Amino acid sequence: MEIWNNPACSKCAGARETLDEARVPYRLRAYLEQPPSVAELTEVLRRLGARPWEQCRTQEPAAVELGMVDWPRDEASELRWIEAMVAHPELIQRPILLLDDGGALVGRTPEALRAAVDRSPAKQD
Repeated sequence: MEIWNNPACSKCAGARETLDEARVPYRLRAYLEQPPSVAELTEVLRRLGARPWEQCRTQEPAAVELGMVDWPRDEASELRWIEAMVAHPELIQRPILLLDDGGALVGRTPEALRAAVDRSPAKQD
C-alpha cells in the first residue's frame, strides 16, 4: 500500500498510526515534494471512483486564488482541475491510500481506515 502523505496533516498521522497498529506495511509518498503527473492523478481518481473536484481542497489559498470554487464541474473541465491539482499538490485531498488490490481510499475516517486494513493482503506478523 502507498500513502500520499503530508507529515503536517493530522489525518495522515492517524492513517499511519492505524496501519502501524494493524501491522499493515506501507510506503509513504511525500506528494507535496513529489507531485503526481497528470496521468498519475487521473489514474488515482479512477481508482477512487471520484471526479477531481470531489478530491480538491477548494478552501486552500491556491484554490481560492485560482477561483476554483466557481469552476465548472463537468467532464469537459476535468483536465483543468487535474492540471491545477498537479501544479498545486496541496489541493489534493489527503491521505490517499493506494491499495495493493488496485483500489484506493481517502483515509480521513475510521471506517475508511478499517476498510484499508481489511483489504490489505499482507499484514506483518
